Amino acid sequence: MGGMAVWSRTVVAGWMVALGAVSAVGFVVASVLVAGQPALFLGLLVASAALVISGAVRVTVTDRSVTVHSVVLPLVRRRIPHSRIREASAKQSRPQELGGWGYRWLPGQTAVSLRAGDALWLELASGKFFVVTVDDAAEAAALVNDYVMRTADK
Repeated sequence: MGGMAVWSRTVVAGWMVALGAVSAVGFVVASVLVAGQPALFLGLLVASAALVISGAVRVTVTDRSVTVHSVVLPLVRRRIPHSRIREASAKQSRPQELGGWGYRWLPGQTAVSLRAGDALWLELASGKFFVVTVDDAAEAAALVNDYVMRTADK
């Protein structure tokens, strides 16, 4: 058998990264200028960091799994082995359908929603869904389904 195919794309919500970076600087400056509110400013700084960290992700399909990780902080990741995937599909999706922008949790569904458009939908063996908005989702879904079928045949 030849080499295993790998598929990878990066998705960036520039406004999320920019808003997170600008607000972080603003909160640091405000915390220096306004005394007595360290917990408030720390909380706001964490929120800013969350925007930056979740605003740019890399989606990768290998022969073992589908992985979505932060471009800014690669240790922040979600890895789903093919053995836990029932089926993959691609469809047009909007943040409103996925619970909003960023990393979202809804009953029976988790999503990384950075824009409207093409999205990779993974139906998990548990019956839940994991969704990530990403270009060329149909290509990713076909590769995932191929690997899922190979995993099931073993």
